[in-house]
Amino acid sequence: MIEKLQYITQETDSLSHIDCVREACIAGVKWVQLRVKNKSDEDYLEIAKEAKIICDLYDVILIINDNVAIAKEINAHGVHLGKADMYISEARSILGEDAIIGGTANILKDVERLIDQKANYIGLGPFKFTETKKNLSPVLGLEGYEKIINDLKTFYSIDETPIIAIGGIDVYDIDPLLDTGVFGIAVSGLLTNDFSITEGLLKTIDRKSFKLEVLIKK
Repeated sequence: MIEKLQYITQETDSLSHIDCVREACIAGVKWVQLRVKNKSDEDYLEIAKEAKIICDLYDVILIINDNVAIAKEINAHGVHLGKADMYISEARSILGEDAIIGGTANILKDVERLIDQKANYIGLGPFKFTETKKNLSPVLGLEGYEKIINDLKTFYSIDETPIIAIGGIDVYDIDPLLDTGVFGIAVSGLLTNDFSITEGLLKTIDRKSFKLEVLIKK
């Protein structure tokens, strides 16, 4: 199951990745993507092992960013692949058919490519500028999401491959973003700065998703 609220870890002056994983799980997050940068594979592996223990304790999905080998080593639920990483099919041959494999997209062709490769979900962004990621792709804004979603509907069923908005998302952005047709949102700094808002975020997303489903059925 692809969660509508996805949390991506980051390291701050006061919080380690493990601190973030623990706090997110305690707060009620059900999907954690461990995104470790500027560390050796050995350090990444040790962090991932500990993150897996915590996520298992709270029955939380753990996705490893970029590193398929580590995802396999710790038996994570899946992996998130960047645009320069291996093909979905290659990752699936390593991790198995049951693995959750998502990919990063910035333009329509990226999304179409990932759908054709049978990604389980697509992280589409960035919505706005964010300092949590270097080498940022062009910002999409609401108009960018609306155009990509509308263009996709011509040839694809977007319900089959959930699209997750990502990049600089704030609380007040959630309703308009979900209005564009995206399945859910991924956040990092928003929760890292205050994990106590998790319950409110989940309620906002659930309420908005319910309203959209009712409108669609009508």
